[in-house]
Parts: sequence; structure tokens; C-alpha cells
Amino acid sequence: MAHHQSKDLDPYTSPRAFYGSELRRLREAAKLSQEGLGDRAFCSGAYIGQFETGARRPQTELSRSFDQILDGGEHLQRLCRLARKSKHPDYFADAAELEELAQTFCEFSPMLVPGFLQTEAYARALTRAAVPLASEEEVEGHVVARMERGRRLLDSTGPQLWAIVHEAALHVSVGGAEVMVGQLAHIAAVTRSRRAIVQVQSFDAGVHQLMMGVTILMSFSDAPPVAYTEGAHTGQLIEDPALVAQCQASYDLARAAALPLTASLELIETAAKEHRKS
Repeated sequence: MAHHQSKDLDPYTSPRAFYGSELRRLREAAKLSQEGLGDRAFCSGAYIGQFETGARRPQTELSRSFDQILDGGEHLQRLCRLARKSKHPDYFADAAELEELAQTFCEFSPMLVPGFLQTEAYARALTRAAVPLASEEEVEGHVVARMERGRRLLDSTGPQLWAIVHEAALHVSVGGAEVMVGQLAHIAAVTRSRRAIVQVQSFDAGVHQLMMGVTILMSFSDAPPVAYTEGAHTGQLIEDPALVAQCQASYDLARAAALPLTASLELIETAAKEHRKS
């Protein structure tokens, strides 16, 4: 990805910028190029450059390696803890950051409406169910972050969006009938606006590889694609090319088994009518 040169980065604008500045300072003091440090830390020089420019959040394990290689004590590890603070759960924060750079964004969701398509009422009910002992302030923090993410992805300047939603997500009641009616109306409106392609995978599609959890695929104009998978209370950003290719192949199969756009919209509207009757 194209970034500003690290020499132009003001180290005092954020913890991430300060981390990048200190990494560069220690690397140059050790008389290592970005490629040289990358070779020793088992990553690419370009990846080192992304940390130094503040384009990527520091990684805990890599920071430990950098400290060992550059004789930094625990300096970079301490800075890493500050720089990794996020309004998103830690396991999702790296993926959330990459969403802002993505050119295309594809998601499969087996039981719930994808986060970027959720309404405020749906997100609030879902959060309260997921963390029943959370304070109202904590719940609202999650809801606000999710709404900001949805607006960012659905904005006209956002990535090309494609979502495959399993039919189960249309029927699992989150927050009651009124919330579900509003949620399904929102998905239908997004579909009609052509801001995102939304397909429904019906119950008739049967068993498939992605049915065990959320899968997100992202591609970029000047960097390799990545995948992100999520289950209960955890998630994983996948950058290994072979694994990303497997995720892409599974997504393509799920997309082939999903209903066409018109049939998908009809099923969404039918589910909304069923919730109105309940």
C-alpha cells in the first residue's frame, strides 16, 4: 500500500506514530534496513515500513522480536500496548483497520445480520444478549462503534460490498418482532439502493464450508487480499496466501449456492411480513 515516508511522520500525533518513529530510530541505530530487520523478524521489509509509517497497528509478538533484535529491552512492547488500544475488541481491531483501506469487502454470515448492515436497535439487542452483565455505557459504546463502521462501509467512498446472509439470520428473533421488521427493511433498502449486493442462502442450500462462522474477505488496490473469520468471543485475521485462497474458494461456492438478487430480496421481504404477524 502507498504511504507517506516515515521521515515525514510526526511522532507525537498518536501512540501508533510514536511507535513507528521509535522502531525506525532503533532500526537505524542498529544499521539495519527495513528488509534487513524483516529478514531477522521473519516478515517483509514492506511490512516493517507499514509499522514505521503508522499504517498498521503494531503486533505484540513482532514487537517482542523487534526488542530482542534491536536490543530495545521492552520499549517497543510497552509502546505496542498503548498503540493497540481500539474501540473495537482486540481480536477484531486489525481487521477493522484494514476495512478502511479495502477496495472490495465480502462477508458471509450464518446466523446473524452482518455488522455493517445492522440497525441501531438490532445491534443494541444483540450486544445486550451477548454481554448480559455489561453496563449501559459499555453497550452503547459497542453500538456507536458498530453504527460508525456501518456508515463508513456503506458510504459512497467505501469499498464494493457483497454480503451473503443465511436464511436463518432472517428468522432468528433479535430484539423482538418490531426490531426485526426494521432490520429487514433496512437490508431491503440497502439492496435497492445498489450500495451493496445482498444475497440470501436458503435452507435448501444444505451443508457448506462456511456455515460454522462469519467469514470476511477483503482485497486492496496495492496489497495482497486478506480474510477474517470469527466465532464466539474470538476472531482471526488470515494473511497467509494459501489460506486466503481457500477462504475465497469457499466463499465462491457459497455465492454460487445463494439465491439470485431478486429472489433474495423477495425472501427478505417475506421474512419481514412473518415477523409483523408474530
